[in-house]
Amino acid sequence: MNGLILDGTKLAWHKDRVDAWLQGDRIAPVTIDCALTRRCTYRCVYCYGQLQENDEKRMTQDVIFRFLDDAAEMGVKAISFVSDGESTCNPHVYDAILRGKSNGLDMALGTNGYLLKAERLEEILSALTYLRFNISAATPERYAEIMGVKKECYYRVLDIIRRCVDIKKNKQFDVTLGLQMVLMPEFADQIMPLAMLGKKLGVDYLVIKHCSDNEERRLGVVYDKYFELVDLFKQAEAVSTETYQVSVKWSKLLSGGKRDYSRCYGPPFIIQLSGSGLVAPCGMLFNDKYKKYHIGNIADTSFKELWKSQRYWDVINLIASSQFNAKTMCGSLCLQHKVNEVLWRIKEKGCELDGTSGQPPMHINFI
Repeated sequence: MNGLILDGTKLAWHKDRVDAWLQGDRIAPVTIDCALTRRCTYRCVYCYGQLQENDEKRMTQDVIFRFLDDAAEMGVKAISFVSDGESTCNPHVYDAILRGKSNGLDMALGTNGYLLKAERLEEILSALTYLRFNISAATPERYAEIMGVKKECYYRVLDIIRRCVDIKKNKQFDVTLGLQMVLMPEFADQIMPLAMLGKKLGVDYLVIKHCSDNEERRLGVVYDKYFELVDLFKQAEAVSTETYQVSVKWSKLLSGGKRDYSRCYGPPFIIQLSGSGLVAPCGMLFNDKYKKYHIGNIADTSFKELWKSQRYWDVINLIASSQFNAKTMCGSLCLQHKVNEVLWRIKEKGCELDGTSGQPPMHINFI
């Protein structure tokens, strides 16, 4: 798994777009992170989605296909179905993956895995760049407790993961199969069991990441407690082999939940859409109370029209201005965090965009 960057950004491999942004051009995003619904079959205790309530529109096949066609035409390079909902709750998710791939887009899916249809796994695995299973416990009891479901769900998800591993191996697909643990400090007992479970299942990686919280700290994440788990993190990473990578998102887990930048420059490069169809700079601003930053809805207006609109760029410019303070006005450690760090150093400190020597990383368009 050499070249798999799970704690950092691949922005350096998109220097042409960074240069265009620096000279004031209106650039298309490199990556769009979105969901196809706000619904979910799980009730994970760490879920940020519960903090993102907004009016939901119907994400029909026509709406989804129009969005994917727009993205390809505009020069977007990758779409990840993650964001604030469980996209497998939308019956069009399979055809959406295939449509995006046929348009030349790199496609990815993050899911709890429970609703994935076994009969369609081969089809989507042939089209995905990566498939990531969200799983924050390695035992049935803790899985049920942390992820808000019955223990039976654990066994079904593990069966789906095994099927995916077998299909990838037998068909020699390039898709990367991973597990993601969203870690609250009180889940520490599951770190080593999950590291061993991923190895046993035969997936390509396990990533252990922080839990984001909003500016009001409604989820109650105690970031200082991550520092107490450093030795455990090192033990987990030591489980890695030549074919299986355990990666800890060190930079975020040991950040104390703080940013070193105050302006948000990342959304022009990696923007987010809610499963409601809402277009906003990032998931932290999906909630209706942040309507000041809402751009529109792809169920009402095509994404291409929204991107061309003055409203889109007014919002983008607002969060990049002195009128917005990312340290105090939005949640912690957002999707754009690593991109923001790089762009802040370039824009505010005159640093160079570097890091492209050697072999390009995997999943290069998921920045």
